[in-house]
Amino acid sequence: MMRRRGAIARLLLGGLATLALVAVGAAAEQPSPKVARTPPTPLVAAASDLKFALDEIVAKFRHDTGATVRVTYGSSGNLARQIAQGAPYELFLSADEQYVRWLADRGLTRGDGELYAIGRIALFAPFDSPLRPDAELSHLARRLSDGTAGRLAIANPEHAPYGRAAEQALRSLGLWEATRPHLVLGENVAQAAQFAASGNADGGLIAHSLALAPELRRRGSYALIPESLHKPLRQRMVLLVGASPAAERFYEYLRAPAGRGILAGYGFAIPGE
Repeated sequence: MMRRRGAIARLLLGGLATLALVAVGAAAEQPSPKVARTPPTPLVAAASDLKFALDEIVAKFRHDTGATVRVTYGSSGNLARQIAQGAPYELFLSADEQYVRWLADRGLTRGDGELYAIGRIALFAPFDSPLRPDAELSHLARRLSDGTAGRLAIANPEHAPYGRAAEQALRSLGLWEATRPHLVLGENVAQAAQFAASGNADGGLIAHSLALAPELRRRGSYALIPESLHKPLRQRMVLLVGASPAAERFYEYLRAPAGRGILAGYGFAIPGE
């Protein structure tokens, strides 16, 4: 009798194991439910003079379309080198069109892009600074002459277009050599603006677009530097090889009235207008 009961138990256990295996196999054969995948957010490389203007454009783009992009700001020269080394950007907004052409010559862009703005530089100083901003830098010249000049912030001319424009303006006025010992170099023009606004320098030759930003206008004043004192800051944007439809959509938004209007509000001259 005991042997008979043991055999029945073994049969029951074997049957349960078989049913379990069948159930697992059937589950494995069922198609997995489809999960909607959100496309990756495009990564944009942008010159740092665009910081406040482009942040506003991205917010409006998100409001108008429900889509968004991620932006990395830096000096145009450094960003161009990162792109050449394989950084996964899909759109590049340069403060100097030569960097776009440099990338295009290496087959890294989709065409040669489009001129989207002409930039300007300005002398900015905090309200409590001993430096008084004026268009011809005459007060800076007097302070240099009498030995009372403090520090002046500019972007590094080696890779920042706005730094080169600042150097060209100082050279045009015959002030470059006298100013050099007093310079504080920012990695990009946004960092130079930070130095000037924070009191780490008496002032700075920075992008007009940054001087117009509410954060800086609350801290100081500025004078717009004549265009004749430096080469034009021709700013060009371009889609990079492999750019996604999402990046293309943002590129077109920048070309549309909404994007162009915000750029104009930050002091950029808009080509064709």
